[in-house]
Amino acid sequence: MNTRFFIVLGTVLFLGCKQTGENADAKSEAIVYDMYEPSEMATLMNAMYEHNQKVKQAILAGETPSQFPEDFLKIHTAELSDFKDRDEHFEQFSKQFIQAQKEVFNPEADTDVKTRYNQAVNLCIACHQTACTGPIPRIKKLLIP
Repeated sequence: MNTRFFIVLGTVLFLGCKQTGENADAKSEAIVYDMYEPSEMATLMNAMYEHNQKVKQAILAGETPSQFPEDFLKIHTAELSDFKDRDEHFEQFSKQFIQAQKEVFNPEADTDVKTRYNQAVNLCIACHQTACTGPIPRIKKLLIP
């Protein structure tokens, strides 16, 4: 009797595992993952964030940044995410941002570099308050206290 019990139990387990494996293969073939691909603008803004982190560290180390990154000018032409549109708020803020960012690298400016840098970062925050508010906590980390 013990032998029959183990044979039946072994058969049930074998068949159960085999079906699960076949079902798992069928399910894995049916699943199609939609991978996130950031827009050109999202990629640009991430690059601007990374660059401004370096600028912040340079300012904190007592250095004055010297060269405006020309790639920042792509803010006027970079492709936005599918669900976003360029509106007059975006156009206005992007122009002000570029002016403020250029001022960070101006060695002849009247205000100190920390103030100029924080003004540029605050323009990012102001723009993001009108649309796409998600990155605001991250952007605030760029501010120099």
